[in-house]
Amino acid sequence: MKLHGNAALSLNKRRLLCRRVVEDDWSLSEAAGAAEISERTAGKWVQRFRAEGEAGLLDRSSAPHSVHNATPEERVQAIAALRRLRFTGAQIAELLAMPEKTVAGILTRIGTGRLGRLGLEPARRYERKRPGELIHVDVKKLGRIERGAGHRVTGRRRGNPTKTDRAGLRRRQVGWEFVHIAIDDATRLAYAEVLSDEQASTAVGFLQRALAFFGRHGFRVERVMSDNGSAYRSKLHAFACRALGVRHLRTRPYRPQTNGKAERFIRTMLGEWAYAAIYRTSAERSAALNGWLWRYNHLRPHGSLDRKPPSARLTELNNVQGSYS
Repeated sequence: MKLHGNAALSLNKRRLLCRRVVEDDWSLSEAAGAAEISERTAGKWVQRFRAEGEAGLLDRSSAPHSVHNATPEERVQAIAALRRLRFTGAQIAELLAMPEKTVAGILTRIGTGRLGRLGLEPARRYERKRPGELIHVDVKKLGRIERGAGHRVTGRRRGNPTKTDRAGLRRRQVGWEFVHIAIDDATRLAYAEVLSDEQASTAVGFLQRALAFFGRHGFRVERVMSDNGSAYRSKLHAFACRALGVRHLRTRPYRPQTNGKAERFIRTMLGEWAYAAIYRTSAERSAALNGWLWRYNHLRPHGSLDRKPPSARLTELNNVQGSYS
């Protein structure tokens, strides 16, 4: 039982007080004096004990039975219905002409304080049992860093001048870099490189190096999953997968959540590497990637791995399979 912070009597003391009066014929003043409380308080507990038994000795809520300015239940149901349609608290408040704090309090009380996946298709989570059983690959495009930090840091947007190439096409001088990533489904062990494009030949070269990386960690890749980007749909990529002895799987169109582990890794990578520091040049940013990857794989606690880094999960799975004594 949770007692009030200022309670003078514990549950046992209340029980003793009431039994002295009801069963042992003590006077109310004698029982109150022995318990070192007022007669009024002693009378309250005795009255409750006679009416409800020991259940009456529990603390009761001090909340009022009725609130004169409580939000009507119909309005609460309307708020809940709008929330299920994924309206934000601010949107609901504006639509119903209510204070945002009132709407936020009601949303918290009815258990929908955070949108999350509310109203969406339930998440279908899966995890492979063996390292290398499935590798997720993807590409993230990043703007090059030219002449120091960009608008994310300075708040000022600079122009992107163009020039005409030999073919007579005008191209922007500040282009893009492409971060190719590969992450193991079972262990979340990750590999990434910053490359100049996302062409099929580039994706194939990255895949070869990624497989070698995972091989150095003691396991062979069986399957590779990607989205439906042109590089992954190319014949060159198909031939490379066949030559490397891996099966290529592609997600359904417009279903990026199927490749969710790659998407989540990219989100973490952007927050902790790409946008976590002020870089003067793209080369400086690229040079920092290997250090961050090592930390991610060997030191950083992972929420889905019981707060362990991927390397620790790899060791556990290898031990289960008998790879180490």
